[in-house]
Amino acid sequence: MITVIGTGTGAPLPPDATAAVAGAALVVGARRHLTAVSAAVSEGAEQVALGALPPALDTIEEYVGKERPVVVLASGDPGFFGIVRALAERFGAGLLDVRPGVSSVAAAFARAGLTWDDAVVVSAHGRALRTAVNVCRARPKVAVLTGPGAGPAELGAALAGEPGARVLVVASALGDPDLERVERVTPVEAAARDWGDAVSVVLCLDEARALAPVRVTVAGSAVGPSRWALDEQEFTHRDSMITKFEVRALALARLGPHLGDLVWDIGAGSGSVAVECARLGAAVVAVEKTSDGAERVRANAAAHGVDVRVVEGVAPDALPAPAHELSDPDAVFIGGGGRELPAVVTACALRARRTVVVALAALDRVPAVREALAGAGFDCDGVLLQSSRLAPLPGDVTRLAATNPVFLLWGTRPSARSEGVAL
Repeated sequence: MITVIGTGTGAPLPPDATAAVAGAALVVGARRHLTAVSAAVSEGAEQVALGALPPALDTIEEYVGKERPVVVLASGDPGFFGIVRALAERFGAGLLDVRPGVSSVAAAFARAGLTWDDAVVVSAHGRALRTAVNVCRARPKVAVLTGPGAGPAELGAALAGEPGARVLVVASALGDPDLERVERVTPVEAAARDWGDAVSVVLCLDEARALAPVRVTVAGSAVGPSRWALDEQEFTHRDSMITKFEVRALALARLGPHLGDLVWDIGAGSGSVAVECARLGAAVVAVEKTSDGAERVRANAAAHGVDVRVVEGVAPDALPAPAHELSDPDAVFIGGGGRELPAVVTACALRARRTVVVALAALDRVPAVREALAGAGFDCDGVLLQSSRLAPLPGDVTRLAATNPVFLLWGTRPSARSEGVAL
């Protein structure tokens, strides 16, 4: 039997956990955990300080094979982004006796005086930081489990300048009566500091929404919208200059926006595609060339309760600079475009990680867009969308009212098709 004990966030070990440590032939854990329980470890027990995980698992397997009791010490709740997963995969869940402690996430929210049933928790420990950053961009209450190269400074640098006033709550050395610190800083302040290696979790909060009363039924990320491809009337737009809902429906299907993604909406117009992607959980950057158009995008985003970062300018010059890998989008939607459209498509395709979707009305520009997508190494496909909507006529009868035909082209990066989406 392997007893997995959560510790390290301030609560003392209960008597049954202390007894399990005393009766173990092998005790495995981080050095600080081994030091904390050293008085309870029996004289003949072997102790293994965790570094690389595979050698520790091999040692555990030797003791399990001899039916000798093993204790593994872990931080907080070892079943929450913790060692229970690796142990269960190697030895089977039936061999584990898990005694969870208070997780670092629960402790951090407690120190901040906040509930966390409506928070999103994302791990950047040994994982790509970009996913955590995009979740922080898209959600008002996020806990980020940190790691080397993915701490408060890196998170703050990536979030500086994002829409919505975010505050970072940085929790260091949780549970240590002498070293524990919980500090509230702006992303800019976080980026300017060296935080050391004692930080285990950072809360990213839009305080205006994080403190709002919410009736939560399903914990974690907000349930996705009940509908999409919203009617044009649900957006403010100018002279019907908006991507029609039939086109938007297929565009969203090809973009595949979800939590952890970054999507660009180029030539955003009213921002209908940007808003819909944000409602589905993605972080979104909208590029719009006119000032009144940029304000319209912001107003539509606010009306639908989502964050959209708006960049005012003309693509491709106005595309977010590739100074940091986090600015590269997973998916790009390009609406309309003049003579510069092929150049815009090429610039976006060179940086898109998964797909580029282009909506255009002019038949003459279809070959150039296909060539631009193919030239960037994308598999290209597309359709001509023609729809007719029901429209009333006098006398209580109905006719079909045709909408303008639109070409929808999309390119998919072959590696994304074969590898799937990596979060």
